[in-house]
Amino acid sequence: MERTLAVEYECEAVIFDLFGTLVPAPSDAERSSAVREFAAAMEVGAGIVASALGASWRVRHDGRLSSVEKVAAYLVSRCGAAESHVNDVETTLRRLALARLRADRSVFLVLDTLRRAGVRLALLSDASPEIAECWGRTPLASYFPTAVFSCEEGAIKPDPGLFARALEQLGVPAHRSFYCGDGGGDELTGARKAGIRALRVERRGGPAGLAFGERPWHGESVASVEAVPAVLTARRGR
Repeated sequence: MERTLAVEYECEAVIFDLFGTLVPAPSDAERSSAVREFAAAMEVGAGIVASALGASWRVRHDGRLSSVEKVAAYLVSRCGAAESHVNDVETTLRRLALARLRADRSVFLVLDTLRRAGVRLALLSDASPEIAECWGRTPLASYFPTAVFSCEEGAIKPDPGLFARALEQLGVPAHRSFYCGDGGGDELTGARKAGIRALRVERRGGPAGLAFGERPWHGESVASVEAVPAVLTARRGR
């Protein structure tokens, strides 16, 4: 396919965040439902599970727990449940991960538009092992030859190594790339410090969606991922 991006877009690559950007950030209702499922799987109270999930976000995302089995065993231990429940928790983790990775049709249309123009696409996400494991089974994965997950890299946003890794795999210099995300994990500042132009999108799923480490952002913003191609096209004349 002939690359038309030099004319059509002022970038060679777009690095996308996942949760709150391509797919909705978890809502209060979804979080409560997940807590109930884990509580049932471990035969413990929902309050115990909610506390364990909240306190373990970092360790589940920064690579210290390198597999779904280890995440399940960790949660079982933190909740004081019997070890015999580890397999049930693993199953629950994978089922919930797949459910969270469903994207709207309009998101696929955006990705199609960028890909047809020759823009290279990458994913960069703070993610736990069940997300990384299930990613390849989702329709979104086919759009992203490059996918960088925090749990596999041993760091969470805004660690500069994550952005460097995405750029390395893309083979595109930072100044010819855009980063697009809702702002969780202070990712936008991290992208900017890496020399990547950052674009904030309003959190998919609404402002109440779960996010960690968000900081105020005074740079360029758009309402949703659906607006990204138009924004990048508009930048041609700047």
